[in-house]
Amino acid sequence: MDKNTEEFYERLKVELDMSNTWPALYLFKFIVPTESDNVKRVELAFDCMGAVIKTTKSKTGKFTSVSIDVQVKDAQEVIDKYQEVSTIKGIISL
Repeated sequence: MDKNTEEFYERLKVELDMSNTWPALYLFKFIVPTESDNVKRVELAFDCMGAVIKTTKSKTGKFTSVSIDVQVKDAQEVIDKYQEVSTIKGIISL
């Protein structure tokens, strides 16, 4: 992981800790290219966590918005999930 990415996640952890009391319900939002198995890969990252997952395709169908409500134990778990899905080609974390 490069220095900028590392600093981003360190700042995110501080912000998450300041704005949440853990454990907490957290809303993850992603946009992925609809092609191949991108949506499935995002869903699998949250498998067995009791997550509520909603997907919405864009007007053109090229992209899919994925919203995931899930109970997480701490800020590190949020960061771990963002890092896990960051390997999906074309994913945008919101």
